[in-house]
Amino acid sequence: MCVTSAGAAWDAPYAGSTKSRRHVMPSLPETRASLILRLPDAADARAWDEFIAVYAPLVYRLARRRGLQPADADDVVQDVLAAVARSVEGWLGTPGRGPFRAWLLTIARNLTVNALTRGKHRTLVTGNRDVADWLTQQADKNGDAESQIDGEYRRELFRYSAERVRDEVAERTWQAFWRSTVGQEPIAAVAAELKMSVGSVYIARSRVMARLREVVRRFEQQ
Repeated sequence: MCVTSAGAAWDAPYAGSTKSRRHVMPSLPETRASLILRLPDAADARAWDEFIAVYAPLVYRLARRRGLQPADADDVVQDVLAAVARSVEGWLGTPGRGPFRAWLLTIARNLTVNALTRGKHRTLVTGNRDVADWLTQQADKNGDAESQIDGEYRRELFRYSAERVRDEVAERTWQAFWRSTVGQEPIAAVAAELKMSVGSVYIARSRVMARLREVVRRFEQQ
């Protein structure tokens, strides 16, 4: 399992507007399991491409937050994807396995520790013997794991969806949505600056948000 690095881009939040503001992501649907169920099929390139598009940047940023340099964080991404490919089928078959994101975070956390301690201690996770069982047990010990990774998942899924929707709509429509919804600028001010009516800004917001939800729904139902 190999993915081309985009480390510098993964470090930064999605830049939907040129204004420097605190961005607030719109509410998106909860995760569905259908994509995860397709991962044991290594030949399902579309499932893996979509999984990597969302989860590779997520793992990269988690590794960077733990103190890894960009090149080492890239290596962790590759190792995590390889571990998932080896072990996801076993994880799916484990009774009481717990949430997928908790399991993924455990893999990322341990492989990051491996990278940080390389040369001092041998690896905490090697090969694929009983990997699924061991990682499932570790995830059970980390009750806050899902909450830790959930924010990063939502952020990355928003980035993934926004990049696609922005290419589909007029730039003024996108800016009306972004600035009034994510940037939280007053609608009247956005309308005046973009030379739109207030009603047109509301329509732009509604249309873009509906399309974002559709992209997310399609991603999670693939």
